[in-house]
Amino acid sequence: MTEPASPALRRVARGKLCAGCGACAALAPGAVEMRSSGGFLRPVQLAEVAPEAEARIAAACPGLGQALDPAGRPDHPLWGPWHDIRTGHATDPALRRNASSGGALSALLVHLLETGAVDRVLQVSADPALPLGNAIVSSPDAAAVFAAAGSRYAPSAPLAGLAALLAGGMRFAFVGKPCDVSALRAMARDDPRVDARFPVMLSFFCAGVPGLDGAREVVAKMGLPEQDVTAFRYRGDGWPGFATATTADGRSARMSYADSWGGILSRHVQPRCRICPDGTGSFADLVCADAWDADARGYPRFTEGDGRSLILARTEKGRALLAAAEAAGRVETTAFDIAALAPIQPGQTGKRRLTLARMAGLRLLFRPVPRYRGFHLLRNAARAGIAANLRNMLGTVRRGLRGRI
Repeated sequence: MTEPASPALRRVARGKLCAGCGACAALAPGAVEMRSSGGFLRPVQLAEVAPEAEARIAAACPGLGQALDPAGRPDHPLWGPWHDIRTGHATDPALRRNASSGGALSALLVHLLETGAVDRVLQVSADPALPLGNAIVSSPDAAAVFAAAGSRYAPSAPLAGLAALLAGGMRFAFVGKPCDVSALRAMARDDPRVDARFPVMLSFFCAGVPGLDGAREVVAKMGLPEQDVTAFRYRGDGWPGFATATTADGRSARMSYADSWGGILSRHVQPRCRICPDGTGSFADLVCADAWDADARGYPRFTEGDGRSLILARTEKGRALLAAAEAAGRVETTAFDIAALAPIQPGQTGKRRLTLARMAGLRLLFRPVPRYRGFHLLRNAARAGIAANLRNMLGTVRRGLRGRI
């Protein structure tokens, strides 16, 4: 792919820092377009980027940096700003089962639609033309939210088409990866239309974005030719649920979450995700995750059961939404101690604590790295210990020298 002329996009490309959110395409429509490259979505510069758009891209791109302001909220060094944390699930048993982790996020979306708080939900769903891939959909009702429910461990660029939505009159609940919400918040700082069109921003805990090659490996291990697959879900229909592929002639195969995500998909995560300090949706109004059951060591167990969501309200708007949805009978929740979160989310804990060491490894390779503020990276690195920091820094250097990042 030709190196872009835009200084911001060139720095992102040289450092392999793209998160694939599509903010650059939204900020420079006609000049930047998101296209598939190596199984990921990456910006392609088609024309000169105007100076104003260049500045806005540089300020919004999560690959270049993120600045987190607690704004007077309690600010946990690992989990970021927050107001309330609970566990719970959708009261609709079908929605609870269909979704990936208790259905709380989907139930909140239904509540927003049915109370008229928003007109549509902008979210990710399976791509009918590419079953392993994703499409951005505008869900108008509960049936559409149900159809889109469930994790989609593949690239998506939900911000790429934002220019048209900002010019319209509809109000959306936005659901995206933490980096998507980060970019949308940054866009809102100098464009009042963003908050007007997207009054609610929701997210989920994210362990990284695998490329499509990851899903292709899953399907191959299932013994199905990719061209025969007409439907593919990464998980859900249970908790955590199975990766399930279906063919046009009725064949079906499935793989456990531990094998699909833990054994395959996690190895295909894009480089930017490995130095992301915000897999926990710090910029969202409210964020949901898996409230895993823990074993005797405190580590998560992936045995099938009734889904349970972790629900973290980060803003007053998020807290009010959760309270209203519970009062309306959409969700049921119980209080949760934030101190108990680290053991059941070891991946997020480790990533936040080791981000600084991994970026140090990239600096030794003279690679550009993002500029992060407000994530307590030094404090978290100290908690990880010298040995873990050295191991991750040297591991990053070794992978970089081998061309693996």
